[in-house]
Amino acid sequence: MTTVLNQASNQKKIDIPTNSRERAKKFVMELQDKICQGLEEIDGKARFQEDKWEREEGGGGRTRVIRDGGVFEQGGVNFSEVWGDTLPPSILIQRPEGAGHGFYATGTSMVLHPRNPYVPTVHLNYRYFEAGPVWWFGGGADLTPYYPFAEDAVHFHKTLKTGCDRHNSEYYPAFKEWCDEYFYLKHRKEARGIGGIFFDYQNSEGSLYGGSNNQGLAHQYSQKVGKVNHSWEDIFAFVQSCGNAFLPSYLPIVERRNSMEYGERERNFQLYRRGRYVEFNLVYDRGTIFGLQTNGRTESILMSLPPLTRWEYGYQPEKGSPEAQLTDLFLQPKDWVNFKA
Repeated sequence: MTTVLNQASNQKKIDIPTNSRERAKKFVMELQDKICQGLEEIDGKARFQEDKWEREEGGGGRTRVIRDGGVFEQGGVNFSEVWGDTLPPSILIQRPEGAGHGFYATGTSMVLHPRNPYVPTVHLNYRYFEAGPVWWFGGGADLTPYYPFAEDAVHFHKTLKTGCDRHNSEYYPAFKEWCDEYFYLKHRKEARGIGGIFFDYQNSEGSLYGGSNNQGLAHQYSQKVGKVNHSWEDIFAFVQSCGNAFLPSYLPIVERRNSMEYGERERNFQLYRRGRYVEFNLVYDRGTIFGLQTNGRTESILMSLPPLTRWEYGYQPEKGSPEAQLTDLFLQPKDWVNFKA
């Protein structure tokens, strides 16, 4: 790689393996392959088209997009590996000790926008960072339904919890709270979806919550748990379990909902709610901000946006309708693992 990266490697803490970057990169590339294969099989019509790209400052990736399929109107599954002289401002706010060091980052990210309004949009991201003496893992997965089906939410959360519990029973409740906190549109005062798990800055320092909201439930839960003794190997194994839990968490929902008939009303509501997805990704999403601040490939960064959407001034759903139930009841944070319909 570059001289900057070699210098950073010499400054790394000794609590990580010497081949940390290679192992993290190999995992996210294989996860991209595995997810694309599973999605193509359930779509049954379209296949992913791949674009390989290079970043002038260092690194590159492969963007895979699926369009006009039997299930997916549009979706992308990305892999990237980038490095440079300094972390972007969005990261240095949380990790100031990385200032002045070269950085390395690799990860896979995915957003899928199904055509049928009864099939939820889904997002996944798992990533690894090094910057001089500091390193961390981050990621998660979350579900954004357009129509409320409690059994889908329960299944999604239970599957993720099972993956978390293989490593530490405190992971799921802490990262579920963080997910509810993160995927929230402050300007709308509403959740983007029904959550899942979200975590960042996970390293051997052992704090489960690494965000900036010291008044939130995620911070409170992390404070109650205290420091968690987990090594690089422990966290890497946990991230692998989470990534491998994605297909079992999502494909059964697709199988249940994709054959349901829908009309213009449901389609229009889906496009309206997709507008919320666009608002979140352009205003709050860390991956979007990081990609733009590091001069990443714009087409790959914005592949998370839906192909079609709509905004309607002052829209109010009919009281008691499924559309009203989505925001009035379904998108409020819930203990989905123990939820009884």
